[in-house]
Amino acid sequence: MQEKGNISIHTENIFPVIKKFLYSDNEIFLRELVSNAVDATQKIKRLSSLGQYTGELGDQTIDVAFDETAKTITISDNGIGMTAEEVKKYINQIAFSGATEFVEKFKEAKDANEIIGRFGLGFYSAFMVADQVEIQTLSYQEGAEPAKWICDGSTSYEISEGSRTKRGTDIILHVNADAEEFLNKGRLQEILDKYAKFLPVPIRFGIRTTSEPDGEDEEGKPKYKSVEVDNIINNTAPAWTKAPAELKDEDYLAFYRELYPYSFDEPLFWIHLNVDYPFNLTGILYFPKLKENFEIQKNKIKLYSRQVFITDEVKDIVPEFLMLLHGVIDSPDIPLNVSRSFLQADSNVKKINTYITKKVADKLAELFKSDRKGFEEKWKDIGLFVKYGMLSDDKFAEKAADFCLLKNTEGEVYTLAEYAAKVKDIQQDKEGNVIYLYTNDAAQQDSYVATARERGYDVLVLDSPIDSHFIGYLEQKTEKTQLKRVDADVIDKLIEKEESKKLELTEEESKKATELFEKAISRENMKVHVEALSESELPVTVTIDEFMRRMKDMAQTGGGMSFYGSMPDNYKVTVNGNHPLIKRIVAVDNEAEQAQLAKQAFDLALLSKGLLTGSDLTNFVKRSVSLIG
Repeated sequence: MQEKGNISIHTENIFPVIKKFLYSDNEIFLRELVSNAVDATQKIKRLSSLGQYTGELGDQTIDVAFDETAKTITISDNGIGMTAEEVKKYINQIAFSGATEFVEKFKEAKDANEIIGRFGLGFYSAFMVADQVEIQTLSYQEGAEPAKWICDGSTSYEISEGSRTKRGTDIILHVNADAEEFLNKGRLQEILDKYAKFLPVPIRFGIRTTSEPDGEDEEGKPKYKSVEVDNIINNTAPAWTKAPAELKDEDYLAFYRELYPYSFDEPLFWIHLNVDYPFNLTGILYFPKLKENFEIQKNKIKLYSRQVFITDEVKDIVPEFLMLLHGVIDSPDIPLNVSRSFLQADSNVKKINTYITKKVADKLAELFKSDRKGFEEKWKDIGLFVKYGMLSDDKFAEKAADFCLLKNTEGEVYTLAEYAAKVKDIQQDKEGNVIYLYTNDAAQQDSYVATARERGYDVLVLDSPIDSHFIGYLEQKTEKTQLKRVDADVIDKLIEKEESKKLELTEEESKKATELFEKAISRENMKVHVEALSESELPVTVTIDEFMRRMKDMAQTGGGMSFYGSMPDNYKVTVNGNHPLIKRIVAVDNEAEQAQLAKQAFDLALLSKGLLTGSDLTNFVKRSVSLIG
């Protein structure tokens, strides 16, 4: 048997085109060829189970080997094999049936994943790294003869009698000078770990040295000896391929460590995905412990197709807020070689996106109902995730409204509905709005929190990085409700009631107090107001407008309000005209003493706000000592 010929394509040499377009992603040649070997192995197993192949299956292991001297990489399987006619059909004809369309459509392509596999070109990815590719194959069919196919990267090929004596196929790549990085054990191991770690057929890559027990030494301590074993690089039955009933908690945790060997924290809990209609999907998603200064940790969810790794860029399959999760999704409905445009347009991908969102919401609702106390204990770790989900996905938000929690300064925890019922009467202002008071730093804003608590008001703790956005969401979704930070104004202004206090200073005294404090403060960004407040309120309070501060907070967390971030802070200084100290200051005859007392009262207000620093703080301490003395 000897035949030479040309691959029938209606264009000039296709191989330089493949190399040009796919060069940046050339490592995926190994994924393509190993995946083909897996397919061939699974086909022979299938034929055997159907009784269409009655021979011995034998060792099903796929071998990957390289020879640095000969500059070859070989992928060998004991699968279905091919006859010479099948080689011509599958390698020469079918693989290039779409070649003309390929060249026309992808002249401008930049992304390898837009191209490879879309036109049956998976096998030909070998030419990204090889000057010459050789196939040695022997079909499972009785009486079949071995065949050899060889091609040097042009459209010419040669078929002759092969040398293989066992059923299966060897693909031998004669590596070109530009790709000699792949003639390296570490590099090949890295690629196999990335793409083949969970393939369903064992993949052997040479041997490795391990140690095993070898009796005891003279002191009775265990001895070990080094032994060489097959270097099987994959787990053929990862946890997501099993039924949930087969797995215990330790199995899920062991698989998490297999996926993320460098992660120190164990996941909080997980969801096992398993659906076969209207699409096929399996997988396990883990809830990690989120860091307070969270960033979306990309590349933590891995996408597979029939246990073959595709990508860890899953943002078109998984809603953005779920990118905070870790784990694996496997769907044969997503082709092995996919492009961004395919993922964005594919109806299955949209269904998968919706399904995963629903499963996550259902899991959280179930955890909340079955063990509310445990859920509350985990809230610090998952609250960020739930709030982010509510902000970014309406369907998730609908379900999450039942298990989203609010925590107050007393450490009490409420659902949204429970909290609304708790404060709706006592914290209603004269306009009929319910006011939720909150702090983002309970320690620093303690005096403001204490004042609110003395009035019988409740104060929420909203101190996560996302809360500046979540506050606006709550206002939008909760009728006639406003959120105000507890230090945004004096308490009587935050929740204005019908009854208003009468100012005990005369108009002239009030004007004098304003002038005194303006002179003592002497700062352009601080505006003095004399107000009629309760005697129990502080004599001077420094606050920053709720709207402006909220816009500045959102600017810091990327809320699209960046122009607010550069604006100066403007403060309101409220002088309590009914406080005995203010009355005393106004009544003092000595101007120097008046100025000193006004300055001291103002500095106390700054101190409670955490704004008294540097030389102002030093002078305050000295003044306090002299006043006491």
